[in-house]
Amino acid sequence: MNLTGKVALVTGASRGIGRACALKLAALGARVVVNYNKNASAADQVVAEIKQSGGAAIAVQGDVSQFAVAQAVVKAAVEAYGRLDILVNNAGTTRDNLLALMKEEEFDSIIQSNLKSVFNMSKAVLRQMMKQKYGRIVNMTSVAGIVGNPGQTNYSASKAGVIGFTKAMAKEYGAKNIAVNAVAPGYVPTDLTNVLPQEIKDGIVKLTALGRMGTPEEIANIVAFLASDEASYITGQVIAADGGMT
Repeated sequence: MNLTGKVALVTGASRGIGRACALKLAALGARVVVNYNKNASAADQVVAEIKQSGGAAIAVQGDVSQFAVAQAVVKAAVEAYGRLDILVNNAGTTRDNLLALMKEEEFDSIIQSNLKSVFNMSKAVLRQMMKQKYGRIVNMTSVAGIVGNPGQTNYSASKAGVIGFTKAMAKEYGAKNIAVNAVAPGYVPTDLTNVLPQEIKDGIVKLTALGRMGTPEEIANIVAFLASDEASYITGQVIAADGGMT
């Protein structure tokens, strides 16, 4: 796979899967915009690592769950590199609770962070990608959006929404040479999942066919493929990267 000449924007790229995606896309030749919300030092470290390997990258701060901010992030990317070919919608978070105990704000905030951000960023890149007659959008969903997860009605709903959004947008803009796909990771150790009790982690691993957790790099490999021209006839799909869990 060769992404030389392409520009990629990865949201939530200062850590975890987003970080791995930024590094992988840069390793394949893309110039990368590392979006982050709060952790500037971590984002700067990602940029530094890319530059040390001979790549090009910048960090752009912004809470992309806010529509105007998402537009500003995209504007900064285009101003920096003159185009935008690849968008990886990775930003998101969790606020787990049983439905009976879940506060309305806990539900709304996860929909805003995980689903509204995908709308915001996808809408923000559309004009540029249509102008180029080229675009690759990869949305990060989750196996929770496919099979559901107890204690995560908010998270599962947001990730199921990402799947529906992906399929609808793919149908709307396929004729414009804009492919839209999603990746649904299973259990991958990140800052979001490390807080789970060990017995829950062990139980999740037992549900997989491979008998192990995934890695951020394994997810990034799939994202990179979907972002490349090797996947030029793939759109509207959800790739479950879950070790056989589903």
